[in-house]
Amino acid sequence: MAATSEVSAAQAVALLDDLTVLVARASALIRSMAAKGVSKRLKEDLSPVTPADEASEALILEGLAKLLPGVPVVAEEKVASGARPPLDASFLVVDPLDGTKEFLAGRDEFTVNVAIVTRGVPILGVVSAPNRGLIWRGVVGAKAERLRMLPDGAEDPQPIHTRRWPARDAVAVMSRSHLDAASEAFLARLGRLTRRPSGSALKFCELAEGAADVYPRMSTVCEWDVAAGQALLVAAGGSVMTPEGRPLAYGRSAENFRVPAFIAWGDPAKAAAMTA
Repeated sequence: MAATSEVSAAQAVALLDDLTVLVARASALIRSMAAKGVSKRLKEDLSPVTPADEASEALILEGLAKLLPGVPVVAEEKVASGARPPLDASFLVVDPLDGTKEFLAGRDEFTVNVAIVTRGVPILGVVSAPNRGLIWRGVVGAKAERLRMLPDGAEDPQPIHTRRWPARDAVAVMSRSHLDAASEAFLARLGRLTRRPSGSALKFCELAEGAADVYPRMSTVCEWDVAAGQALLVAAGGSVMTPEGRPLAYGRSAENFRVPAFIAWGDPAKAAAMTA
C-alpha cells in the first residue's frame, strides 16, 4: 500500500489479512525463543524486557514498513529507547510482547498487539496469544473475528460479538499484576460478579467474544497495551471509555503515551447506565 497520511476503515479492512500474518510470524518467533530460554533486564521504568520483546518488535516494524511505508509507528521498545515519532492523521501502535511478566513466569497470558489509530481513535486491532494459538482481530464498523492458528495456516475466521450484561453471573476481568484500590472500589459498585485475573490484552479478547463483561483499569497504562484491544472490542460491539464516560485520546506523546484510566465494557448500555 502506498504511503498515506490517513488510513481509512476500508483500507484497514484490506490490510487485516496481511497484519494477521505479520502478527502470527511474530508469535511464532516468540515461541521459538521461549523454547530456548530467555533472559531479562529492567528498563528505566523498572518493567522487564527480554530478547523476545525486541526480536518481535524488529520483525513487526520491518513488516509494517513494507505494508504502510511512511505511516508513523509508536512501538513500546522504541519509545523506551527515547524515540518519539512525529504523528500523522493515522499511526500504528505496537506492543511486541504484552505481558512480559506473564511470559517470564511461564504463563500463556501474553499477547502481541498491533493497532491502527486514525484521528486519535483505534480503528483496527490484531491481538494474538502465541501460546494459545489464537488470534483475535477487528475493524471498527466492519467485523470482529477469532482464528485458530494451525501448523499449515489458520482455520476459517469465526465471527465474535460481545454479550448483553447478564441478569446474574456477570464476569469481570482484571489485571493480574496491576490491580489497584480504585478498580476494586469500582467493581464493588457492580455487585456480585465473578472476578477473573489475567495478564495482557487477553482481557479485551474475552470481552469481545462474550466470555466476560467488564474490565476496569483505574491506574495509568500505556497506549500500546490498550489500542489494539479497544479496536477489537468496539468492532465486536463493546466500548472503552474513561471512568467519566468520555472517549480515550490516543497519540499522547507529551504524556509518554500514557492512558490515565479506562473501563472496557462488553455491553455499552450498561456502560451508559453506570455513567448516567
